[in-house]
Amino acid sequence: MSTGFPIAFAGQRIGLLGGSFDPAHDGHAHITETALRRFCLDRIWWLVSPGNPLKPHGPAPLVQRIEMARRVMGHPSVEITDLEARLHTRLTADTIAALQARYRGVRFVWLMGSDNLAQFDQWNRWKEIAARVPIGVLARPGTHQSARTARATRILGPAARLPESRAQLLPFCRPPAWVLINMPMSQLSSTAIRSGHAGQSEARQTEGKTR
Repeated sequence: MSTGFPIAFAGQRIGLLGGSFDPAHDGHAHITETALRRFCLDRIWWLVSPGNPLKPHGPAPLVQRIEMARRVMGHPSVEITDLEARLHTRLTADTIAALQARYRGVRFVWLMGSDNLAQFDQWNRWKEIAARVPIGVLARPGTHQSARTARATRILGPAARLPESRAQLLPFCRPPAWVLINMPMSQLSSTAIRSGHAGQSEARQTEGKTR
């Protein structure tokens, strides 16, 4: 695992998990390992963001968060990256566009928790994101049902949703396409860990990527 631009080849299936990871924790590792297996991905890249402009208080320094992420996520198929800092992007739509331009032919899949799908329509240029890459959604505590009935899922329509039984085909689907995966849920969240009350608040996998 290293910073810099990872090596990838046309045809590879690569999941993108974005967030501040402030700090990274076992909940992030759990959804990552589940996504690798259920979507048959070759690799997953953690996109540790420089900082979310919508948050009133900035995260810990990027180098510190990457170091923690490496300690938490030791899977050989997972790359911890500072790609958004290197690409000079802050919006998810811009990050995905830049990666697709740089890595021609790579089959990217955007990964998010069901809590983020529930308010996906509030993301900046969310329709562009959905038109660019398939989306793998992993169930989060308390938001499974709200994700299924979210405004974004209604706008995308039933034709865009892939049955969970066919989740392994997601990287090959032409977007818009998404699938919701049920999984054992962790209550861990970075916010709770920072406040010293892990287990008392709902986990948020992408740490404020409502951008």
